[in-house]
Amino acid sequence: MNGIKLAGLVLIVAGILALVYGGFTYTKDTHEVKLGPIEMSVKESETLNVPVWAGVGSIVVGGLLLVFGRKQG
Repeated sequence: MNGIKLAGLVLIVAGILALVYGGFTYTKDTHEVKLGPIEMSVKESETLNVPVWAGVGSIVVGGLLLVFGRKQG
């Protein structure tokens, strides 16, 4: 499998995941305080929403890469 076909497959899978889940949540450390032996930290959870058009576009571009990758190979 060449690189173009692999990239197409990855784009299709990413597009399907974007449509199924609609986004993802991640946690980041925002504040950290150290006062002697006492340490405090605040973690914030943020959500990144993936637009539907981005998921569909990823699937379409991935499909095109698979189709044109076959014709070249």
